[in-house]
Amino acid sequence: MTCKDIVLLYDRILAKATRAAAVLAGCLLLLTALIICYEIIVRDFFHSPTEWVLEVATYAIIIAGFLGLAVAFRDNAHVRVDIFAGRLAPETKRKLDMVINVISFLLFLIFMTESMDLVTSSYVYHKLSPSILRFPLFIPQFALVLGAFLLLGELVRRFLFELLRLPLAQDGDRETKSEGKVR
Repeated sequence: MTCKDIVLLYDRILAKATRAAAVLAGCLLLLTALIICYEIIVRDFFHSPTEWVLEVATYAIIIAGFLGLAVAFRDNAHVRVDIFAGRLAPETKRKLDMVINVISFLLFLIFMTESMDLVTSSYVYHKLSPSILRFPLFIPQFALVLGAFLLLGELVRRFLFELLRLPLAQDGDRETKSEGKVR
């Protein structure tokens, strides 16, 4: 098995994990929409507001946002400002992207380790939300760790693809079609 084959296998495994996180994020956003509709109906028609919808909706949106980090990066759907990079020669731009990926990797590695400390602390000390639900805080906080972990995997993938000069067009060429265009 060559180095290229290992990287492509890593890419396939990571793609499945990233897509699963994206599906879960989408389901959480759908759940948020449904419970907000439920809240509107019971509040306006039955004059019986709920106490749990706001908290659950907030957690669901935060979890969905962090789970969506990796898929946004994989599909090049994240915000990029390339005022200067767009004017660089392709090889210089490639090297700049590799440096930025390494810096991003280090920053998100720090973020992930600090998030793991937060989750561990919340779990060990049984920290609960200060609301009527008394929801265990380590559950929504774990989304920070999982989202950062998947994003780190995508950063490594992008770096390896650039290093080996493999084409980044994966998942039906969505990445190359969307690159440089505002959605």
